[in-house]
Amino acid sequence: MRIIIVGCGKMGLLLAERLIAEKHDVTLIDRDEAVLEHAMDTLDALTIKGNGVSVATLQEADIKHTDIVIATTVSDETNMLCCLTSKLQGAKYTIARIRDPEYLTSLHFITKELFINYVVNPERATAREISRMLRLPFAASIETFARGRVEMVEIRATGREPFVEIPLKDLYKKHSSLPRVLFCAIERSGRAIIPKGDFIIHSGDKVFIASDTPTISAFFKAMGKDTRGVHDAMIVGGSRIAYYLAQLLQDSGVKTTIIENKPHKARWLSEELKDATIIQGDGTDQQLLLSEGLSDAQSFITLTDRDEENLMAGMYASRHTKGKVIVKSNRTSYSELLKDMGLESIISPTQIACNIVLRTVRARANADGTTVERMYSLIGGNAEALEFIPRAGASYLGIPLKNLKIHENVLVAVIVRSGHVLVPFGDDTIEADDHVVIITKEMGIVDLGDVIGRE
Repeated sequence: MRIIIVGCGKMGLLLAERLIAEKHDVTLIDRDEAVLEHAMDTLDALTIKGNGVSVATLQEADIKHTDIVIATTVSDETNMLCCLTSKLQGAKYTIARIRDPEYLTSLHFITKELFINYVVNPERATAREISRMLRLPFAASIETFARGRVEMVEIRATGREPFVEIPLKDLYKKHSSLPRVLFCAIERSGRAIIPKGDFIIHSGDKVFIASDTPTISAFFKAMGKDTRGVHDAMIVGGSRIAYYLAQLLQDSGVKTTIIENKPHKARWLSEELKDATIIQGDGTDQQLLLSEGLSDAQSFITLTDRDEENLMAGMYASRHTKGKVIVKSNRTSYSELLKDMGLESIISPTQIACNIVLRTVRARANADGTTVERMYSLIGGNAEALEFIPRAGASYLGIPLKNLKIHENVLVAVIVRSGHVLVPFGDDTIEADDHVVIITKEMGIVDLGDVIGRE
């Protein structure tokens, strides 16, 4: 498809890189010539210097023949106007990044009147993901599918788990009382592995486990993990993510403290979040953190605008609390370094937003087929978890999985049918309107039929 991205910040450039890898024709628009020169040196994309709201600039980008316009500038208002102008000039579909909480209650009106087809809010999406991670504090990440019925939990094997150093096919023979879950992906030394029955998990591996929510909780409870979730959260940085997260946590009854250095931000947060404790101070000040109860905190989340501050605060907290530590970092190159330092839970708003937009683009690319409902990037982008809802008439429906031709690097992880969650085996089938979750090392999949078919 022909795609225009307006705004070459972190999100715009990462999106361009991913979309180009998926064989889309990408044009980048930005006012900053230096940013465009960097894009030209690193990406196979057309670049245009100009204002994405300008009709002349959009016409130069051939807006009339464009399938999707994605507005990712730092200004919500510019993104909205860009989508409006693009639609009036002939663009088929528009996506806008809108982040300000003030627009949240009027989004329906805004999208209708300004011809915006889809809105992505990286901060709100990040807050939702963090709130899920706090449900199981021992997990590095938790992803949800089938409208929350299915969870995929990432943990690092310590060597004490019953599934370590035993072929997966023998696990339930030896531990018959364990609730049945699916081991759907493994990360070992940075390499993505989709395990088969004879695979053996080693200490230090990252393990992705999937099942319905009650079974996941029961599985980890049987292993002695605390599945009660956190009761309090200390947040450093009064960002938009902190605002959205505090709302979610307060609704769940979690006691929330936010430390923000800027007086005007702290004052605004105290006015908007009546049930949260707002402290005006430096969140990297070790004495302040200790005096506010860091040692006893069940969770500590760093959400400042500077990745370096988040890193330093997160490292300090990991040494002074046994609680869950979550660090925000938009630099994907930092992820492995941070994990080597013992910081397992790294959150990237840019990556989260890109996954949402990519899912939307793939759905548009396959509007007449089985489209992607949810998508998560796993193991540094080396694998993906995708959810599809097959439509009637697909060639693979009603045929036992063992009789289907499924690509080697693809695993059918979970099937949800009429609200019932099924971990599938060879005799199970896929039916129309199922929610089907697959794990794959193949990138750019837009249709379930691309990787599953008749023999």
